Amino acid sequence: MASTIFEVGPSLPHVLCAVVGSALAAHWIFKRFEPQHAAAHAVLILGVPALLSVLLLLHLSGIKALLVAFSTYWCTLAGSVALYRLSPWHPLARYPGPVALKLTKLSLAWISRGGKRHIYTQQLHRRYGDVVRVGELYHHRCATAHDADRQAGPNELSISNAAAIHPLMGTAGLHKGPQWGARAATQAVPPLIALGDPKEHLRRRKPWNRAFSVASLKDFEPMVARRTQQLVDLLSSKKGEVNMSKWFSWFTYDLMSDMAFGGGSEMMRNGDEGSVWPLLEDGLVNSDTFGHLPWTADYVRKLPSLGSKMKEMRTFCIRRTAERVKLGNNSTKDLFYYLNNEDGAEATPPLSQVVADGALAVVAGSDTTSSVISNLIFFVLTHPEAYARLRTEVDFYYPPGENALNTTHHADMPYLNAVINETMRLYPPVSDGSQRLVPIGSGGKVVGTSYIPEGTITTVHMYSIQRDPRNFSPLPDSFWPERWILAGSGDARSAKIVHNPAAFFPFSFGPSNCAGKGLALQEMRMVVTLMMQKLDLRLADGFDAASYESLLLDYLILSRPPLPVVVKPRGL
Repeated sequence: MASTIFEVGPSLPHVLCAVVGSALAAHWIFKRFEPQHAAAHAVLILGVPALLSVLLLLHLSGIKALLVAFSTYWCTLAGSVALYRLSPWHPLARYPGPVALKLTKLSLAWISRGGKRHIYTQQLHRRYGDVVRVGELYHHRCATAHDADRQAGPNELSISNAAAIHPLMGTAGLHKGPQWGARAATQAVPPLIALGDPKEHLRRRKPWNRAFSVASLKDFEPMVARRTQQLVDLLSSKKGEVNMSKWFSWFTYDLMSDMAFGGGSEMMRNGDEGSVWPLLEDGLVNSDTFGHLPWTADYVRKLPSLGSKMKEMRTFCIRRTAERVKLGNNSTKDLFYYLNNEDGAEATPPLSQVVADGALAVVAGSDTTSSVISNLIFFVLTHPEAYARLRTEVDFYYPPGENALNTTHHADMPYLNAVINETMRLYPPVSDGSQRLVPIGSGGKVVGTSYIPEGTITTVHMYSIQRDPRNFSPLPDSFWPERWILAGSGDARSAKIVHNPAAFFPFSFGPSNCAGKGLALQEMRMVVTLMMQKLDLRLADGFDAASYESLLLDYLILSRPPLPVVVKPRGL
């Protein structure tokens, strides 16, 4: 009987052909349908070769059958993927880039774990030009909520040309890219920043627009002023060195907790007793890594060990939201007042949506603003002439006895705003920029002389553009606030200055720009003005400026190393 079976069964070459053919079919399925569920991955990567190994048992022993089936299947699948991605038939074959990134984005995810993606990407642009192929991955399902078909990707480009900002990110620009598929995987409802559907984004953006209107910002001034005064009072009471990076993080977290959840955080007073800040920072590192690999979203949701800090942060925000809901409408017009529709402007949203956007406000609002303020203080203290000029301007607008928290003059102080702009030019808090996706069925997108096929992911690389000598020179990589004052001033030196304000977009650009831009500027101006008026600052002995800059790490939001500063009350 056994011999009969062997005689009528498929020959070994036929079985091997079946294994190879199945692997090629699996590549086509991945490319065409981009399955996102872990179960589908298990079937295509493990289940199929395991099933095919049964046919090999007609010719090989059990262990050998498994080894031959899996090795043949996986090698064929990997080889097919590699040949396609490196072939001249790939949609992005015309664009240069490292071979490793053309094959997989795993290498960029690894680079991102080290926090140096912004530097690496800038180096790629300097080597390959304005448009670089930086990734090869199977991304997320739909360009918009109206697309029923899967994307035909995988493709990703980084663009370092200011001319691409408006067409890719403006009103008629592209939809959000898939990076938030895994970054927001732990949340029941995606936060505002993760929405790719323009109509849904516009709907969800409405309470944010009400919250950050000119009138609302005026209502927020006492809240910002109270926390700023607390920060300066506490710093003035310290003796010896203080880590300003930590204090600015505590300040912005306390303030954004006031804004998003009606209070509940006193880090400046008590320190990080609840160890919340490590949750935020570790969560950002993991979130950034997963953002390069959107297909991991299902794994993040289902495996407790993946994204654990992200999940803990979400649990913390759910608890804080529940506490704020119990307070009800307490007449405090904080951000939550608008997110939860306590102003009665529209239908009350589901609580899960309020949780998602409240968490977004705390994370995005605290870490980005503290990053800018920390780097600003670093720059002015390493440039004594800038420190002296900034203090002189503050003394002119706010002499002794004047309230430096009064915002009357803040927006009109040229050097203060030049210092803020120059800090954000060199170290934008979100260095990479905002990812976009060319929708399927759109026919692609033409940007300058470059055609971007549909299904392509693009990022306009902010860090590279804002340091490009075509946009800012001389000294594109140096801190020189005067460029913002001299450009277009009629001064004889202005003729030699290249200054392209259209290439400056630290708050992103277009309909999806930073909703809290006005609040962030209000915070920065208040903190810097009051500190200059009330405090004497100097860097600690032995401080290494080069080491500080080398330890600025990009995990979507730029994280800072310690900034040791000797602080004492200013004697005027």
